[in-house]
Amino acid sequence: MTAVKAMSNWDVEKVRNDFPVLSREVNGKPLVYLDNGASSQVPQLVIDRTSKYLAEEHSNIHRGVHYLSQHATTAYEAAREKVKRFINAPDVKECIFVRGTTEGINLIAHSYGKAFINEGDEILVSQMEHHSNIIPWQVAAEERGATIRVIPMNEQGELIIDEYENLLNERTKMVAITHVSNSLGTVNPVKEMIATAHKFGVPVCVDAAQSVPHFPVDVQDLDADFFVFSGHKMFGPTGSGVMYAKREWLDKMPPYQTGGGMIRTVSFEKTTYAPIPDKFEAGTPAIAAGIGLGAAIDYINSVDFEAAAAYEHELLEYATERLADIPGVTIIGTAAEKASVLSFTIEDIHPHDIGTILDQQGIAIRAGHHCAQPVMEFFDVPATARASFAFYNTREEVDKLADAVQKVIEVFA
Repeated sequence: MTAVKAMSNWDVEKVRNDFPVLSREVNGKPLVYLDNGASSQVPQLVIDRTSKYLAEEHSNIHRGVHYLSQHATTAYEAAREKVKRFINAPDVKECIFVRGTTEGINLIAHSYGKAFINEGDEILVSQMEHHSNIIPWQVAAEERGATIRVIPMNEQGELIIDEYENLLNERTKMVAITHVSNSLGTVNPVKEMIATAHKFGVPVCVDAAQSVPHFPVDVQDLDADFFVFSGHKMFGPTGSGVMYAKREWLDKMPPYQTGGGMIRTVSFEKTTYAPIPDKFEAGTPAIAAGIGLGAAIDYINSVDFEAAAAYEHELLEYATERLADIPGVTIIGTAAEKASVLSFTIEDIHPHDIGTILDQQGIAIRAGHHCAQPVMEFFDVPATARASFAFYNTREEVDKLADAVQKVIEVFA
């Protein structure tokens, strides 16, 4: 299949009509939204479903006997069932609602660390991780007397798998890796890395924030022990997310937070905890956000997601070619397998200046270290400009990006 044919099979204009914000102007120019790695936009279906809950169904969930509470509970738990099917989890109770990937990884690092990590143990994290998959493990290591070991990467932004295999040993208690790098776009071979870790009896925590919005995933096929993602990067509301984990781990892990909703019995002498998922969902949850996440999954299921992934891949290739052809532009992250992220620098121009000038043209990108300072240090840059794509972006928008980058260079010439 050629790039042109792959793109022609995806009706991008039809999809764009589902996202109200894409028709607006910014600074007098049509919005070109290329900051999907930070947060994707939200389709009308999700907006309507969330608004319907707030307007007609709002009530606290679980244990309420009145109509609104029961109706809200049904909608919220239906969203959990949609999550289960979306990632092919074996059991809906293994899908824990969280506010996003950051909270989910903190939950795992705290609760798993408390139960299973001891003095002298080791935790492996990769050199390309988002800070949210580094700092929680550093905290756990400091509290438990463990050591962080780093899986290195090469100049293309690919993990060095031989080095990873050499780092695994009987002291390793967790491998924490990103499925897709938020700063480089690298797609890591997580299925193979999980299989290797399991040979040592080591569980793996996958940061899937940047993979779930861009191609189909199957936690059973991956054999992931922990798999965490955010709603706001997959066309859903902020404040929504999922921490999937195998029951064998969840049953042995202590709660992350305590309070209402996660108990079985409470007395001044002793408290016993509810079974999963309630054990890890203390307090009133983000009900509207959870229902909105379910609606976002409905939306993804309404399109040909594999065709969307193919379209995005071709769009990324086209954008890479366009920017790489511009003198002075350097692409940061050139892995053989990439998804939806294009990080770049322009010689002698700070990424924040790039982002500011592009914004004047109506083009939204992200400029900075992308919560991945070790990546910036590895490539010896203070920051990068990052264009990140979704299946509603177009070749014409890529052309506008390339033309605007050329204008940035002319401004500073």
